[in-house]
Amino acid sequence: MGPITLLILALLLSMSSAAEISSKVGVCYGQLGDNLPSPSQSVKLIQSLKAKRVKIYDANPDILKSLKDTDIQVSIMVPNELITNISLNQSLANQWVETHVVPFYPETKIRYLLVGNEILSGNDNMTISNLVPAMRRIKISLNTHQLHKIKVGTPLAMDVLESSFPPSKATFRSDISRPIIGPMLQFLNRTKSFLFLDVYPYFAWSSNPKSINLDYALFMAKNTTYTDPNTALTYTNLFDQMVDAVIFAMRRIGFPNIRIFIAETGWPNNGDCDQIGANIFNAATYNRNIVKKLTTKPTIGTPARPGWVLPSFIFSLYNENKKPGPGTERHFGLVHPNGSHVYQMDLSAKTPEWQYEPLPKPINNEPFKGRIWCVAAKEANRSALGSALSYACSQGNKTCEPVQPGKQCYKPNSDFWHASFAFSSYWAQFRKVGGTCYFNGLATQTIRDPSYGHCKFPSVTL
Repeated sequence: MGPITLLILALLLSMSSAAEISSKVGVCYGQLGDNLPSPSQSVKLIQSLKAKRVKIYDANPDILKSLKDTDIQVSIMVPNELITNISLNQSLANQWVETHVVPFYPETKIRYLLVGNEILSGNDNMTISNLVPAMRRIKISLNTHQLHKIKVGTPLAMDVLESSFPPSKATFRSDISRPIIGPMLQFLNRTKSFLFLDVYPYFAWSSNPKSINLDYALFMAKNTTYTDPNTALTYTNLFDQMVDAVIFAMRRIGFPNIRIFIAETGWPNNGDCDQIGANIFNAATYNRNIVKKLTTKPTIGTPARPGWVLPSFIFSLYNENKKPGPGTERHFGLVHPNGSHVYQMDLSAKTPEWQYEPLPKPINNEPFKGRIWCVAAKEANRSALGSALSYACSQGNKTCEPVQPGKQCYKPNSDFWHASFAFSSYWAQFRKVGGTCYFNGLATQTIRDPSYGHCKFPSVTL
C-alpha cells in the first residue's frame, strides 16, 4: 500500500473506533436492598426506562443471564476485596475472568470491566497500591480469551483531586498522583480505555449552597455562569466544571486525550431532615437535564472538550434501603422497589417535557432551621434494637441515664422507646464530630418532638 492509502485506512479505522462510543445513557443497578425485584423483573424495568447500558457492582450470574440477548451494554465489577490477590496472581485473574465473563459472553454484551469501586477514596493502602497491577492482570486475562471489546477501568470519585477550582488549575492529590494516577492513566491510554468518573454536583452544591447557585447545579441557570480566568472558558453548569477539572488535571501530568466515562451521576430524591435539596423536583430536574445534555446531537461535550462524547450511567435504578450513611444514600433511585417510578424518566431523552406529569414543589431547598431528633425507625428490627441500644448507651457522658429503672424516661419499658431516647442522646452529643443518626438502618430523623411527660428527649438544633 502507498502512504496515502495507509493514511486513509488509518483515518477510517479511527472514525470506526470513535463511532463505537455511544452517547446513549445507562443506569446503575445496585443491589443493597432487602426488598428488590428479581433480576428478570429488574431488566424489564431497565428497559422501561429506555436505558441502553447497565452497570452492576459485581458479576451476579443471575443478572448476567437475565441480560442475555437484550442488546443492553453491561459493566461488571471485580470486588474490592479481591484486588490485592489478583494483582499478585495471574492465575487468579484468569480464573475470575473464566468464571464471571467467559460463560456469559457474547450473548450478554459485557463491554466494561471495572476493578473495584472508588478505591482511591479509601484508606486501604495495600489495595490502593495493588489497584493498577490488578487492572493489568485482568486485561491480560481478557486478551488471552480474545475478549478485546471489553474495556478495563476503575471508578474514581472527585476526591482524587487535591484542587479543582478553577478547573484549569486542578491537580490530583499528591499522595496518589505519581505512584497511582500516572501508571493508571498510562494503562488507560495504552489500552484505549476510559477514565471512569463519579460526578455528583449535588454533593458539591449541598456542601456550599450559599456560594453555589442551585440552578447552576441543576442545568437551569439562565444568568449564572463562571469564566475560568486562565482559559477564558465559560461554564453554564457545575457538572461541566467538575468534569473539566479532571481533564485539566490529566493534562497537567501528560495525558490530555484519555476519554471520560461518567460511571455515576445523579441527584437524591429524598434524605434526612438536615440534608438540603434532596427532593423529587430537583432529582427529576437534574436527571432529565443531564440526559438531555449527554444525548444531544451534535454532541455538546464540555468547554474543555467540545464535541466529545461522554458515555454515562445514571445512579441509580432503585432506592436501596440497606445502603449505609445519610438518608440521601438510600434515595437516588429512579424506581421504587415495588416497581413504581419515583418520577417519570426517559433515559433516551425522547419524551418531550410537556408529557411529564407535574412534579411536587421542593420544600427543602433552604437549610432546615429548628430542632431534630433521632429515634428508632418504625420498621426497625426489634431484636436488633437491643444491641444498638447497648452501643449508644456505652458512648458519651451519661447517654442513657434517664432510661434506667426509676428514672424519668424508663417507662414505657421497651427497647423501642429506650433505643429512641438513646439514639437522640447519642446524636445530640456526637453529631458535631461525625456521629450519625443511622445505627445500621434502625434509626431515623424526625422534626416531631418525641418527648412525653417528664421525659425530655435531647435534640440537635440547626
